Amino acid sequence: MSDNREPNTQSKYDVAVIGAGSAGFSAAITAADEGAQVALIGYGTIGGTCVNVGCVPSKALIRAAETLHVASAAKRFDGIEAFAKVTNWKAAVEQKQALVDDLRKAKYADILPAYTSVAYLEGEAKFSDGGALTVDGATIDAKKIIIATGTRPAMPSIDGIQSVPYLTSTSALELKELPESLLVIGAGYIGAEIAQIFARAGVKVTIVSRRGLLPETEPEIGEALSGYFQDEGINMVSGITYDHITTKDGSIVLTVKDGNGPWEIVADKVLIATGRTPNTESLNLSEAGIEVAANNGIKVDAQMRSTREGVYAAGDVTGRDQFVYMAAYGAKIAAKNALNGNSLSYDNSTMPAVVFTDPQIASVGLTEAEAKSLGYEVRTSVLTLDNVPRALAARDTRGLIKLVADGKTGKLIGGHILAPEGADSIQTVAMAIKAGMTYQEFGAMIFPYLTTVEGLKLAAQTFDMDVKKLSCCAG
Repeated sequence: MSDNREPNTQSKYDVAVIGAGSAGFSAAITAADEGAQVALIGYGTIGGTCVNVGCVPSKALIRAAETLHVASAAKRFDGIEAFAKVTNWKAAVEQKQALVDDLRKAKYADILPAYTSVAYLEGEAKFSDGGALTVDGATIDAKKIIIATGTRPAMPSIDGIQSVPYLTSTSALELKELPESLLVIGAGYIGAEIAQIFARAGVKVTIVSRRGLLPETEPEIGEALSGYFQDEGINMVSGITYDHITTKDGSIVLTVKDGNGPWEIVADKVLIATGRTPNTESLNLSEAGIEVAANNGIKVDAQMRSTREGVYAAGDVTGRDQFVYMAAYGAKIAAKNALNGNSLSYDNSTMPAVVFTDPQIASVGLTEAEAKSLGYEVRTSVLTLDNVPRALAARDTRGLIKLVADGKTGKLIGGHILAPEGADSIQTVAMAIKAGMTYQEFGAMIFPYLTTVEGLKLAAQTFDMDVKKLSCCAG
């Protein structure tokens, strides 16, 4: 990377940040604002997962594909007919890439010149056998270190996987020509989002997983979304084990097993979407006494401290809460603690999480199963969207709202939404949980009529009453 600012000639640093993605930039900027001299160490393309290969490109193409669905769904309204089709997928992908390039420049490369106390160092960072930090073999003299090296696509243990030309989430979003068929291995949020993009663009899509669609979500939500996917023509296969994968006559052939024995799934392309793994192997962490967890993420405590004194970690490399906003949040805590004495703690108890399928999935707090495992006396309410006036007016009642409460106190401890644009409503639940509100207090609040967020009020009232018996705006 190059820029027009005067080079930082600092030879000693208060903080060295390894990784130039969202977490790395957050840590470096926070440290600089605290008056520190900072070394920001990047390797490869600046900007990290979110802007380059994750959030930005996927959401751009999700919106592009959504226009195709919205047009076909116009038949919900009498007297309305609309039509949309893909005429040039390459143009859509190139437009997406232009956005990525612009945001990488505007939100990363162009920001650094304003921080003259941040030196950008390009090279591969690792710890020496003695535990010192090096970049391309040169030792970096830094009082504190923050590791923010992110993740990469994880590979499943399927016999033959390394011998087939597979796609990852990165390369799938770069395809300039649509295949006729796509096999998606993995049914987490990455697989679900990308599968729907390609299905709406006219590709015959099959999703294969052991446990079903989005198994970490509430079962009501996973089951409902699976049905909506099938309504859109996506073939769902679960409850299987993987046998092997190979190529035959130019196609990908995955052999799976179920109770009836082995059988084959054939597609033009295969997307591996079985999660992401932290980038830790090249850092030589063991020589520095830095421990990793079973998922290869760096172990950190609530103050973002690793198991080596003076070394912190933040973002996806910790193997938890892999969202760009949580990466930036954790990195800010790490930087301030590194400089000011470990007074801040990481708190994800009201962390909103969103999956940008359609309908969207948005969650905060505990699931019903998690609450029970923690010993809560759990109460839940489930409200389908055919009880929400906004959904009825839109003639789109796909989805539901599930609230989880402590049965002893009535306090809300979890909220889960499956709804078109449901992501825009989850922060309301997050704030209610943060404030310690009971479901009774939540249900008594004033919500605007004919909005999606009003469904939260109705869901809260559903704990104790049948909302079908209420008149409009009553309650």
